[in-house]
Amino acid sequence: MNTYTLSFLIGIPLLAALVILVLPKTYQGAFKWITLIALALNLVSLLNLYKNFDSTISGYQWIEEYPWISLSLSASESLLIKYALGLDGLNFPMALLAGGVLWVGALASFSIQKRERMYYFLFLILSASIMGCFLAIDFFLFFLFFEFMLLPMYFLIAIWGGENRTYASIKFFLYTLVGSIFILVALIIFGLSSADPLYTSAGVSQIIHTFDFRTLGDSSNFLSDSLLSLQTTTTIWGLAPRTFVFLLLFIGFGIKLPIVPLHTWLPDAHVEAPTPVSVVLAGILLKVGGYGLLRTGYEFLPEAAYQFTYWVMGAGVLSILYGALNALAQTDLKKLIAYSSISHMGFVFLGFASLNAEGIQGAIYQMFSHGILSAMLFLLVGVLYDRTHDREIAHYRGLAQKMPNFTAIVAVAFFASLGLPLFSGFIGEFFVLLGAFNSQLFSFWWAIAASLGIILAAVYFLWTLQRMFLGEFFLAPHLSPALPDLTWREKIMLYPLGALALVFGIYPAFLLDFTQATVQALLLKF
Repeated sequence: MNTYTLSFLIGIPLLAALVILVLPKTYQGAFKWITLIALALNLVSLLNLYKNFDSTISGYQWIEEYPWISLSLSASESLLIKYALGLDGLNFPMALLAGGVLWVGALASFSIQKRERMYYFLFLILSASIMGCFLAIDFFLFFLFFEFMLLPMYFLIAIWGGENRTYASIKFFLYTLVGSIFILVALIIFGLSSADPLYTSAGVSQIIHTFDFRTLGDSSNFLSDSLLSLQTTTTIWGLAPRTFVFLLLFIGFGIKLPIVPLHTWLPDAHVEAPTPVSVVLAGILLKVGGYGLLRTGYEFLPEAAYQFTYWVMGAGVLSILYGALNALAQTDLKKLIAYSSISHMGFVFLGFASLNAEGIQGAIYQMFSHGILSAMLFLLVGVLYDRTHDREIAHYRGLAQKMPNFTAIVAVAFFASLGLPLFSGFIGEFFVLLGAFNSQLFSFWWAIAASLGIILAAVYFLWTLQRMFLGEFFLAPHLSPALPDLTWREKIMLYPLGALALVFGIYPAFLLDFTQATVQALLLKF
């Protein structure tokens, strides 16, 4: 049965963006409130869905499905693209995360003083694109939202970013665009290989090609003479077609995650982006890469995913160690956190490669937890930068004496991020490592190597905490000694995120119960 609940989540930000676009400049002070209220409505709607979500169902819930584009390819074949939305245990945690982080990002945007109409318009368009990406259950629709996220993010960095914003925004755009090309080729192959079983069973004489996730998730729905048929003997550059398509998805979504060595756009983008944009980029956009690979690569091409186990696992472990070592070498606080994001997202690929329930559920939990914690960390950098316009670690010492509330929430964010028990970061990494040690697909030495990332995280976070916040108070001479503690707006942004990191660390069933049925159904494909 079709409802409009999920369309509401996409439509409200779009409607708010339209209102901001047409309002006279005299209402400029209302732009931030319109954005905040629109995204608050989205968050409330998602929380209501959370309350009513049936965690025993592995399939999609609240499905909206309408024919959108129909194209005749020949006398016997046609293509049907649907406007189709739905929620299950894979995308629901990501949508819920997006709702919370976007609202926090909107509140953080109150500090924006330049071109406010354009800024909030782009922020709302980005919000709608993100929600659409997570809610879409048609691959074509998913790709449209995935691509459309590029434009507002590019302008948000290029216009409101730092000194090297032009370089960072172009690099971000080009890297992501290249990744999109790989995904587009895979999308076309999926569409031309599929046949919608609903029309076949209804006696329709034509073959109806589709991008519907529900169709692509069943290998029996691929035509026997198509590239993605399990019986095909065709090869592409020496690879079986299904393996080749998984490679395309692995590279395309790997850039978005990002994995090493496809990561170099991320530190530049984070350093130059304004604080609210860094919050959204780290908190949500990176998760699109992990979710996209799990949804398309693992759900649609399970045997190819199995064959790629060592590649996915190797990329995860390399990202964990390389990101952690680079974070350890940074002198810029924001760059340190950017490299720590690369390291922590490496655990996502390690969890996928385990191909067991604990590993994959741990990877999903890690994405959710990292979204909360990375949003906190970049907000905290923004708090300090707003006061001093300086991010050099060596320029600060003893900040706890001047900013006790700020120091307390920094300690929470650091300890949660390094995987201290009772915080959400521990739960995600614990289940990923449990899955890796329990996996029959690769040696446990790889899991031991990944565990070194946790040790390195403790080193760079604790060393930073000791250097910047403990000891006698010191500021570099060129910095203003006036350092007010957290304002009410900053507390509203940071305290709930800290509380969530604690709640999801103490009682992980809040999320694990929601993903279990869908993950179990996914594993039956292997």
